[in-house]
Amino acid sequence: MFRNSSRLVFLISFCLLFACKSEFESIRTSNDPELMYKKAVEYFDKKEYSKTQTLFESIVSSFRGKKEFEQLNYMFAYTYYYQKDYSAAASAFKNFANTFTYSPYKEEMDYMYAYSLYQQSPNFRLDQEPSQKAVDALQAFVNTYPKSERVKEANDLLIEIRQKLEEKAFASGEQYYNMGQWQAAITTLANVVREFPDSKNVEKMRYLMAKAAFTYAEHSVFEKKEERYTECMNYAHAFISKHPKSKYKGEVQEFASISKSKINQIKHVGYQKQSAGSGS
Repeated sequence: MFRNSSRLVFLISFCLLFACKSEFESIRTSNDPELMYKKAVEYFDKKEYSKTQTLFESIVSSFRGKKEFEQLNYMFAYTYYYQKDYSAAASAFKNFANTFTYSPYKEEMDYMYAYSLYQQSPNFRLDQEPSQKAVDALQAFVNTYPKSERVKEANDLLIEIRQKLEEKAFASGEQYYNMGQWQAAITTLANVVREFPDSKNVEKMRYLMAKAAFTYAEHSVFEKKEERYTECMNYAHAFISKHPKSKYKGEVQEFASISKSKINQIKHVGYQKQSAGSGS
C-alpha cells in the first residue's frame, strides 16, 4: 500500500508540474497580447520574473503607443534587476528614463540606472571602469534631483565607490614603487593625493612620494641627479609641513638632508670642472 501511495503522489506531482508548464507555454504561444500582458503582470506580482520577462519580450512592440506601454517597460526593467542581470537592468532603466521623459517614474528610473551600475562595481583590485561609470551616474542624479529623498543614499554610494577608486589608485602607486618604476609611482600617488586630499592614506602616500623621489634621484645618471634631488627635497618639505608629527618624519628629514648634501657635492664638482676649463 505504501508503494502505491508513493506512486500516486508522484503522478499527482508530475501532473501538476506538467499542467503549470503547459499553462505558461499555452500563454506564450497564444498570440494574444492582451492575455500575455495580463498574465505577465500576474507573474511579476508572484515574483516569477523570468516568465514575466519572456512574455514582455514577445509583446512589447504590440503595446507601443498604448496606455500599458509605460507600465510594461517599468516592470520589464525590473525583471532584469530582480534576476541580478545588472548590465541589462542598467540599459533598461536608462532606456525608460530616456523614453518616458515626463513619467512620474523618471526619477526612480534615473536612480535605478545609477544603482545598477553601482551593483557592477568590482573588487578594488580589478579594472574600475564600471565604478567610474557608477560615480558619473550617481553624481548626475544628485545634481539633477538635489531635493530627492534618494540623495543621501546616492551620496553614501558615491563615498563608498570613491574610496574603492582611491584604494585602487593607491595600490597602483605602491606597485609601481615596488617594481622600481619610481617616476610612475610619484605621478600616480600625486594624482591620488590631488583627487582625494582627505584620504586616510594621504600621509603614507606623501611619504612614498618622497621616498620614491629620493630613490629615483639615487639611481639617476649624474646629469639628472641635481634636478631629481631637488624634487626630492620639495616632496620631503611638503611632507614635513603637512605631517609634522608623523612616524615617518625622521626618515623623510634624512631624505631631505642627504639630497641637500648631494646637491652641494654636484655643484662643487660642476664648479671644479668649470674652474679647470677656465684654467686650461
